[in-house]
Amino acid sequence: MPTPKSGYRLKDGTRVPGTTTIIGRFKDSGGLIHWSWEQGRDGLDYRVTRDSAADAGTLGHWLVEQHIAGLAENEITAAFQQKTKTEKIEKEIADKAIKAYQSYRLWEKQTNLKIVAQEMLLVSETHKFGGTPDAVGEIDGQLCLVDWKTGNALYRDHLVQVAAYAQLWNENNPDRLITGGFHICRFSKAHGDFAHHYYDELDDAWQQFLLFRKAYDLDKLLKKRAA
Repeated sequence: MPTPKSGYRLKDGTRVPGTTTIIGRFKDSGGLIHWSWEQGRDGLDYRVTRDSAADAGTLGHWLVEQHIAGLAENEITAAFQQKTKTEKIEKEIADKAIKAYQSYRLWEKQTNLKIVAQEMLLVSETHKFGGTPDAVGEIDGQLCLVDWKTGNALYRDHLVQVAAYAQLWNENNPDRLITGGFHICRFSKAHGDFAHHYYDELDDAWQQFLLFRKAYDLDKLLKKRAA
């Protein structure tokens, strides 16, 4: 989820950076560079591909969002048909998006996942940062962090991000801690392939985020000194 327009603020009104803003300051660009190179190799302009919303993965993700929001299947179908018509989305892409959505729904049924909270705007008073996790779910009586990604690979910063989200949730919900691990559901852009990644714990990713958080403040100080 993008940072809210008003930003993230502590109880005293102090504005604090968001999770993705902190991670983005130190994000590894290797994957993006390689992807851009692949686009050029295939005769494509990476800027056009990057800015296009009409890809199978993004559409599959959109379908999942409608489902999580509580829409009935017939309502999702009608909304999707309208969306593909309005945005002039090719049938081949739409079909791949539907397959991606169906794959997610199958995984959801197999795990008996129940979403208990979604898109929660959370702020850490302790570590002074904010974030908006996709969702917290329940599987076998345990709460878990659930995150959806659209992309052709899973990157290290994704692990750091969800680890930070879990800490945000736990700090704000001490009586409802996440004990069921982390589920990252990824939809590939080109084909809409669905992949599920599970992590029992991400302690190392959380430690890296703490280092990023400290480095973020130091970076701001150095920027002023170098001005």
